[in-house]
Amino acid sequence: MTVALERSNRLAGAPISWGVCEVPGWGLQLPAGRVLAEMTALGLTATELGPLGYLGDDATTVRAVLDEHGLRLVGGFVPIVLHDPATDGETRAHARRSAELLAAAGAEVFVAAVVQDYAWSPPVRLDDGALRRVGDGLDELASLAAEHGLRLVLHPHVGTLVETAEDVERMLGATSVPWCLDTGHLAIGGYDPVAFAREHGDRVGHVHLKDVDAERARRVRDGDETLLRATQGGLFRPLGQGDAAIADVLAVLDEGGYDGWLVLEQDTAITGAEPPVGGGPVDDVRASVDYLGRLAPTRGGTG
Repeated sequence: MTVALERSNRLAGAPISWGVCEVPGWGLQLPAGRVLAEMTALGLTATELGPLGYLGDDATTVRAVLDEHGLRLVGGFVPIVLHDPATDGETRAHARRSAELLAAAGAEVFVAAVVQDYAWSPPVRLDDGALRRVGDGLDELASLAAEHGLRLVLHPHVGTLVETAEDVERMLGATSVPWCLDTGHLAIGGYDPVAFAREHGDRVGHVHLKDVDAERARRVRDGDETLLRATQGGLFRPLGQGDAAIADVLAVLDEGGYDGWLVLEQDTAITGAEPPVGGGPVDDVRASVDYLGRLAPTRGGTG
């Protein structure tokens, strides 16, 4: 199993590919030791954090856990509330704690998702005033992250206030922060990830790679199926086996000179008994790594 050299040096894993997720009621959360060991067995050398607290409550613990498996920390996904002025104090404290932890643990990226509340209640469409408030809040949050040596990126995500193609377009104009190009969540929201890479490549500061089944994505977008139920039913596919045009996205990013992290995020929700070690979720991640290994970069190497 080989990954084209130029990509292998910036390819990272993520605990969500093993079903570890901050969304309440998501499913069985596999132990960190198993998840990190299986990442290492696949040849990955870096990972995102997973839910806050999953790898430890302080930077010293997080670093020790990662060092044990020869992994470095890329960044972390941080749900945050920005539209409600009543939460300003809580938001600033939460953002600062998160930034301090990520920076001290060696991360580079603060991946922000704008949620309705911390219980992940269904999002309510932002009016123009609330949209401006969120945009200004993201700009302030980017400054806070920069104080800690981190790059903030905005993550479009099902179930957040930046969910649909319309949400993405509105938020692109409301804030100047870079974006996390998440191929799966953009596609589910109805935004062609290839078009995003082509039209807004200068705004891409981080990349999450996941593939999706277009029909299940449509059902989620139309409200006929929840994200959790769709995930359990196979919404997310190994890279190259879905409809998110992963090869085309990477070609556009390569041509535009993107040289940041590529994070494998193959969302999984585990129900029932824990799968055997070396099987279950790792099989799909292995298939995705193999797929990337067969794709030669369009610049700077032959693969």
